[in-house]
Amino acid sequence: MRKIGAAVAAALAVATAACAPEPARQPAPVADAAAATTTAAATTTTPPTAVPGPGGTTVPVFQPPYPYGTAQAAVPAAADGLLPVVRRIETDQPYVFITIDDGAVRHPAALELMRSANVRPSLFLNTKHVEDGGPDYFKAMRDQAGARVHAHTATHPNLQGKSYEFQRREICGNADYLEGVLGPRATLFRPPFGNYDATTRRAAADCGFRALVMWTAAVNDGVVQFQAGGKLNRGDIVLMHFRQTFVEDFVAFLQRCKQDGLIPVPLEDHLSPSRP
Repeated sequence: MRKIGAAVAAALAVATAACAPEPARQPAPVADAAAATTTAAATTTTPPTAVPGPGGTTVPVFQPPYPYGTAQAAVPAAADGLLPVVRRIETDQPYVFITIDDGAVRHPAALELMRSANVRPSLFLNTKHVEDGGPDYFKAMRDQAGARVHAHTATHPNLQGKSYEFQRREICGNADYLEGVLGPRATLFRPPFGNYDATTRRAAADCGFRALVMWTAAVNDGVVQFQAGGKLNRGDIVLMHFRQTFVEDFVAFLQRCKQDGLIPVPLEDHLSPSRP
């Protein structure tokens, strides 16, 4: 009888355990909830309009208004074997273009500024300045900032009035060199000092360029200078140089763009060999 009583007691204990209520589910840790909130906020954060820059500067930031690298306008056609001259871009959009010449001074903050601002400049480089110190400085701008490299002659002479042979040697030689060390081949040409003649246009066309590019505004010593009026206008092509004042000049250009309601976009997209 005792054995039977013990068996019954054991069976009752098992049945009681099986019928016991399930333990209450614990709430998720507070840390998990905070992380989820942070993740959700990160996906809705708007891009910055400015970021800290070198030397305590504030760098304005621009968001691409279209996918860069896509044709927006075709380059003007050549006439009578002469390269078309472009001083500004005809556009109904709030676009402006930054071009940087020579390459004489390699400011260490230049690449950081381009990347921080999300701006893709067009570089018009001389053979002699790229050779001085090698092409790696400009390769980084091409690869990391999306800058495009174009031609500005081999030795930076005044081309106006020079023979066809001299001009072709300066222009084609520069293009050949830049293609070899910084390819792809340059498509735009800028004459040193902005001086050119019909011979320049013919020689540059024979070297395979699409346009001779001038400018409508310039930046010097941290000041934007206008050829006409008192502000930047849509379609303006702005000139600056690789100088010791690179930070002041580049930031002055960016600030002026913000002030005048303009967005710097790649010049090449608006001087495309194909129509959009």
